[in-house]
Order: sequence, then C-alpha cells, then structure tokens
Amino acid sequence: MKIKKAVFPVGGLGTRFLPATKASPKEMLPVVDKPLIQYAVKEAIDAGCEEIIFVTGRGKRAIEDHFDVSHELEMQLENAGKHDLLEEVRNILPDNITAVAIRQSRPLGLGHAVLCAKQVVGDEPFAVLLADDMIYGGRNPALSQMCDEFDKLQSSIVAVEEVDPSETHKYGIVKTALLDDRTGKLDSIVEKPLPENAPSNLAVVGRYILTPEIFAELENTEKGSGGEIQLTDAIASLLNTQDVYSYAYKGQRYDCGSKLGYLAATVEYGVNHKDLGDDFKAYLKGYVASLDQ
Repeated sequence: MKIKKAVFPVGGLGTRFLPATKASPKEMLPVVDKPLIQYAVKEAIDAGCEEIIFVTGRGKRAIEDHFDVSHELEMQLENAGKHDLLEEVRNILPDNITAVAIRQSRPLGLGHAVLCAKQVVGDEPFAVLLADDMIYGGRNPALSQMCDEFDKLQSSIVAVEEVDPSETHKYGIVKTALLDDRTGKLDSIVEKPLPENAPSNLAVVGRYILTPEIFAELENTEKGSGGEIQLTDAIASLLNTQDVYSYAYKGQRYDCGSKLGYLAATVEYGVNHKDLGDDFKAYLKGYVASLDQ
C-alpha cells in the first residue's frame, strides 16, 4: 500500500513563542516567506500524499484559511498583473489535493491528536508530520525517504536522529537493531527518559509512518508523561503485535519549537533562498564583520 494521507497535529498552544502565538498559531510563524505548516504540507505532497488532515484546536482557524481559496486576493493579484505571486498563492494547495480539518476538543497530547484523525484515515497506513520539525532534505525530503522504506517494509516507521545523551528527556528514545546504515528494527521505545535510564541516544523526531492498527493501541493507551496520551506509548504497545522500524533520514532538522532552532532555520533558509540568498549572505558577512570591530 502507498501512503496517501498525512496527519498534521496542529492543536498545540505554542507557549514557548508567547506572546507571538497568543492570537496566531505557532505553525503560521514564517520562515522567510512561507509559514512552517506550508513547508510540512509541501513535504507530504512531494512524498505522494493526496489528502491533508489537520487536527486543530481553538484559535487555529488561520491554518485552514491559509490553505483555502482566497478569491479576493487572487482577483487583486490578477488585476495588478502580479502573475508570479498569483501562481504561488494558487499552488499553496494544488487542485488534486484535498484538505480536511478535525477539531481536537481537549489538549490531551500527540497520541490523542492522532487518534482524532481515525475516522478520516480509515483502514490504511498514513503519515504524521510535526510542523515544528523542519527537515531540509534537498531533492529527496525526509518523508519521501521514509515512503520508499515503507514500500519495502510495509510496517510502521519512525524517523530518528542521534541527540546529545543529556537531551534524552526531551524526546521519545528508541533501542533498535540495525539492518543497514539507516534502517533498524525497534526493540523498544520510551517517552522522555532521563539520561541514566535511556536505552540509547537515538531520538524520534517529527515524522512517522503508521499502520492503522495504531488506533486500537491509542484507544487503550492511558495518560503518560505530562498527563497526556503519548504516541510513543502506543507505538511501544504496537511492538507486541507487529514490527516497527526506525529510519535515520538524510537531511538537516531544525527544531522550530525552540526560538534558537527557529532562528537557525530562518537564517539558513534565507541564505539558500532563490531570490534573496545572495543579498542576505552579503548582509550577514557585513554584520558578522561589524561584530569583530
């Protein structure tokens, strides 16, 4: 089976970016000229997904509006002869892609957000993308790499990367038996262990491919770390009935849930921007040189 549906849990409050996120979703924070959520949606579409499922919460209407048609804006751009901008606006969500929004009524965690998508996903494998984690993979984005692995394995896959051992309490951590230099078969997975209890320093990051059996596990998963229903705990239960794999993707991840990661993404995407890159690099060189004076 192919991965055709992608779930985007976007109901979080974004407290680390207050007051910027008091009235605007954190997923709508711009990196250069596109919001975080647009980069993640494009990654899913490039990987072959045809249905985008937003699991939203209170105050998240701007996300739905961003991917909706704006007739007034398109008319203004067309009348002004701004055809390049018009084309870009129209392609935010291509015509062959459908988008659905589901309300997560209570903030009960990532696992609960994924469970909210059950009725739309149905009985097929699907992707989960966290917009906070921007992953630059060049011509072969992280989710595309994982979909290629899924074609071979036909099992759930979690994206992983090595983190500093002192940081394990911030992530789901896996113990895996390597099959090759990037793919491993999970032995165990645990949510946010202290460094002394962590089975490794291999952390799960914001890309998943999950089989539909995960929903039954989520329905029976009790609240865990932080008093929330953790997706990690449901995956740990899923290991009792089927294989789950880890995949160390090729690419650079930016933790845009943190201010420093967000700034790093803004700078590096700015440097590589097709229109602004050269001028921005020149500015940065001049600015850094001025700091040494």
